[in-house]
Amino acid sequence: MRSTFNLKSKKKQGKTLIYLIAHFKNEGKKFVYSTGESINPKDWDFENRQPKDLTGRTEFANTQRSIKMQLDRYANFFIKITDLYRNTGQELTIENIRSEFNKEFKRTKTAGNDFFTVYDLFLNEKKNDKTDTGNSTSTIKRYEYNKKLLESFEEYRTKKLHFSKIDKKLYNEFISYCITEKKHSTNTLSRNIGLFKTFMYWAFDNNYTYKSDFKEFKNIKKEITDEVALTMEQVTEIINHDFSKNPRLERVRDLFVFGCVTGMRYSNYSKVKENDISNGFINVRDQKNNSKVLSIPLNDYSKFILKKYDYKLPKITNQKFNDYVKEVIEKVGYTEDVKKTYKIGKEVIETISPFYERVSSHTARRSFITIMKNKKIPDKVIMSYIGHKSLEVFNQYYKPNNDEKIDFMQTVWKMESTPLKKVN
Repeated sequence: MRSTFNLKSKKKQGKTLIYLIAHFKNEGKKFVYSTGESINPKDWDFENRQPKDLTGRTEFANTQRSIKMQLDRYANFFIKITDLYRNTGQELTIENIRSEFNKEFKRTKTAGNDFFTVYDLFLNEKKNDKTDTGNSTSTIKRYEYNKKLLESFEEYRTKKLHFSKIDKKLYNEFISYCITEKKHSTNTLSRNIGLFKTFMYWAFDNNYTYKSDFKEFKNIKKEITDEVALTMEQVTEIINHDFSKNPRLERVRDLFVFGCVTGMRYSNYSKVKENDISNGFINVRDQKNNSKVLSIPLNDYSKFILKKYDYKLPKITNQKFNDYVKEVIEKVGYTEDVKKTYKIGKEVIETISPFYERVSSHTARRSFITIMKNKKIPDKVIMSYIGHKSLEVFNQYYKPNNDEKIDFMQTVWKMESTPLKKVN
């Protein structure tokens, strides 16, 4: 397969674009690609498909040679890329060749030449792509938040974001902004950098940018946080607390306990209906990853709560639930101060807050895993309930409290006799 050059318009008065042309016999089509060079037809050698008058020392000859050099770049690259595809056994198509040319000659779609216009295209694709199981509602919200974060970063630096300026320097500026101005923890920063790189890969693959500096941006490693989990005794105390004079908190308590005894995410356990129950199991499709179907056996507690509400669990938004559940835990009496440490950049931050302030809808899932592990239920069994496939991620949910740590230590290192003599 060979390439050649043709003018866009042979009879045009004045300059016209020069196209590279190659015929694809297997597709019955031809590859047409603008070189970006233009020439007056009267200065074009139609027989040899190149500029005329390439010799001499005149300014005109220099211009003609310059055009010829650019055309040679295109012709040589065509030979290089077609040979590469043949030698590696890859399918050679017009679409593949066009993509390779776009990367080599840095052709990008304009999309209004605006960073955030492209981000909106990315968001719309994510929202409308029903085949990608990773595009859950929560993930889409995170992409939307990341757009707002980048907009605030642009406002902070008083310079518009351009794809051509996305380099290591800007990346470091962004990290500094997230740490010093937004006070993002290591885990929040890690997540947001990951979302940003996902967008940049999409923009690169869809020819909105040719710069690939972002591929070298180092990922920020997440740290295991010291979030709280409830013990079986605490869950029992919450269940038995009298909320009869406060129906609002009673509903919140029951919904929270339902999460503690099933291990489901709030997005799943808040939507369980009667037709989700079959043969003693709760069968639902995971809201976060709809490729997963969860099958969780009923137990005495979950059956009791479902029957109490006639299989129509209370409907509460996640945001309100997270506010109300703190009230529930406070009313039960878990008001002791607890310490939390986390990193912002290289600085370790320590905060003290009441226990109830640390409880959220996700505490229920964490508590379920911790209680089950403390009861020596095998990891694979627990993971089968909650839908985890990664043991590393699963173990991050296990949060033994201080009493359990003491019990575990004493169980192993309990002294049955006193063989050691006291040192005088």
